[in-house]
Amino acid sequence: MGTPIYLTGEAKSPSNNPITSQWGLFFIGLVVDNETHVILDADCTTTLDLTRRFVRDLVVGQSLLEDDALVESISARYHGSSQRALAASVRSAATKYRDLSAGSPS
Repeated sequence: MGTPIYLTGEAKSPSNNPITSQWGLFFIGLVVDNETHVILDADCTTTLDLTRRFVRDLVVGQSLLEDDALVESISARYHGSSQRALAASVRSAATKYRDLSAGSPS
């Protein structure tokens, strides 16, 4: 196992979503193994604990480098009002991760 790193992704959520009134943006925090690229833990800005747990179960164990597959899974299984924001925040985190990985010595 590599060294776990923490990063976030963010996106706008719908204006009528309680997440927007409470936090302004939708954020996802991820702990990722920098060797295997697997998401070890996750949390996000939600108003319901059930949503937070569901999102965690949806992404933990998946590779952050396979963000297309993550977004497909989100589209197929997550039907909350912040679906697009969740997908965009995962893409944002994946982009940050790729940028960090590219800048790190092998």
